[in-house]
Amino acid sequence: MAETWNKKEREKKKQQNKKEKAEKKQERKDNPKTKTLDDMMAYIDENGNLSSTPPDPKKMKKINSEDIEIGVPKHQEADPADLIRRGTVTFFNTSKGYGFIKDQETQQSVFVHVNGLKEAIEENSKVNFEIEMGPKGANAVNVTLASK
Repeated sequence: MAETWNKKEREKKKQQNKKEKAEKKQERKDNPKTKTLDDMMAYIDENGNLSSTPPDPKKMKKINSEDIEIGVPKHQEADPADLIRRGTVTFFNTSKGYGFIKDQETQQSVFVHVNGLKEAIEENSKVNFEIEMGPKGANAVNVTLASK
């Protein structure tokens, strides 16, 4: 049976590829790329970049492992004096029992409910209050009239 020209070409390419592969294998055996441990080492410099040279010991900084914070920082209790805010009552409906206080510092309007009052308040009264986060946002609690 006669072989077609295309089959002959494919067979030639296969033989050529086998021959090249064998030559490359022999070359790798003859010239191994052995690296020493020092050639394979990578260092990190003082800026956090990879480097092939070891860092200068004079520039090294000691870091205490307890100072490293991973994730959310530890909660620090706020100073009670910082929690007390000052503001003006912009709206208060005594029949419904709620209103709003405008914070002096942030100019933010804060909801106040009659349950958060320690003293009776009226519109345009100067008050001291604390902010507590509720399910719908910031609420004023411990509301007292400010001494003039």
